[in-house]
Amino acid sequence: MNNKLLPPDIEAATQHLGRYISTSRYEDLPSTVVHEGIRALVNLMGCAIGGANHESVDMALGGLLPFAGAPQASIAGRTERTDCLLAALVNGISSHVLDFDDTHPEILLHPSGPIAAALFPLAEFRRASGRDFLNAFVVGVEVACRVARAIQPSHYENGWHMTGTAGIFGAAAACARLLGLDATQCTWALGIAATQSAGLREMFGSMCKSLHVGRAAQGGLTAALLAQRGFTSSNTALEGTRGFIHVLSTTPSIAALTANLNEDWELMRNTYKPYACGLVIHPSLDGCIQLRTAHGLRAEDIDRIELVVHPLALELTGKRTPSSGLEGKFSVFHGAAIAIIDGAGGEVQFSDARVTSPDVVALRNKVQAHVDSAMGQEQAAVTVWCKNGARHSLLVEHCVGSLGRPLSDSEINNKFFGLSEPVLGQGAHTALAALRELPNFHDAGQVALHCAVTA
Repeated sequence: MNNKLLPPDIEAATQHLGRYISTSRYEDLPSTVVHEGIRALVNLMGCAIGGANHESVDMALGGLLPFAGAPQASIAGRTERTDCLLAALVNGISSHVLDFDDTHPEILLHPSGPIAAALFPLAEFRRASGRDFLNAFVVGVEVACRVARAIQPSHYENGWHMTGTAGIFGAAAACARLLGLDATQCTWALGIAATQSAGLREMFGSMCKSLHVGRAAQGGLTAALLAQRGFTSSNTALEGTRGFIHVLSTTPSIAALTANLNEDWELMRNTYKPYACGLVIHPSLDGCIQLRTAHGLRAEDIDRIELVVHPLALELTGKRTPSSGLEGKFSVFHGAAIAIIDGAGGEVQFSDARVTSPDVVALRNKVQAHVDSAMGQEQAAVTVWCKNGARHSLLVEHCVGSLGRPLSDSEINNKFFGLSEPVLGQGAHTALAALRELPNFHDAGQVALHCAVTA
């Protein structure tokens, strides 16, 4: 596409976003957006604390901590302190490794991880109020989601991991806002983020999937810090002929970057997971749990389980024989089996031990899945055939956690406690209270400290 043919308002899309980032204010946020921002942060920090002791986090710290800088910031759920850039990386990994973080279902983006993972270390190092922090977080979500819309659907279909590629823009925007950068510097920050963007769907089921989130957080913070010093980039990094959108998408929509900006809030379309696995598994897992509860189903009584699912369910989570917990998060067959056996879908159900457990493997081999393009992403039809000839069926219209059946504040609180209490103990209650009261904190860095482990 020739940029000279574009209308002026589209031609200046990156700069338009830069101005939006630099001028946004907490006072202009609708109360509903403030409330949703807090919900998103509670959910995300629960995931980060709950994932803090995963072996991938241990490996990241073991490999990189010897080369770290001054101890500027804490790490969620850990005792270590390190420099802000490494803290952002590790927070990002831990926030996503359980696959329990939030999801914007329309654009297949996990928006909060890269943004919060970068903001908390920065806020701890450079004191910022809770209101400024929350405003920066909301700005980051809006920018990340709009970049994602501008490159969908081909970007994801071609194998890019949206949370890594678009998430870095959200982290850059949020950190730029918290640093108080001007419009030009914010534009540069977006460009510096654009040239670092990365993440491949081929990595799903491995530790690299959560690394994408960590690198997006670290890269976004890097972009803002460099822009603050005057490090330049293209002013048309997003919409330029050889810019991010046209290079990484065959279905570009430049207008999506700025349409109804500051009026139509992407954060209000965000969802929170009740199950620690790929979102497209949730409807069938939900249906199996409901049938188990209603009919007292036991694995040994079942002849077979049939699932009818949205096409993405098999495309993204069609692993028939997962061999690790990370792979199990991408197996709709495993999801159905553990739902019947355990009646749950938490982090324990997607551990290495549970994925390879003989009883789970045996039932998983009895699960069949078929695609129906008429099914919505939050729908699934589940039929369980018993050995005695009984048949039990259920159509899930809106799975738990979807926009049609969103998690309540109390359900998100309970999820937070379930993930954080094994790590923080009674400190989990203090951490939740701090997150819920974030706008009232004069120093948002104190909230980050409440989410870490005191040595």
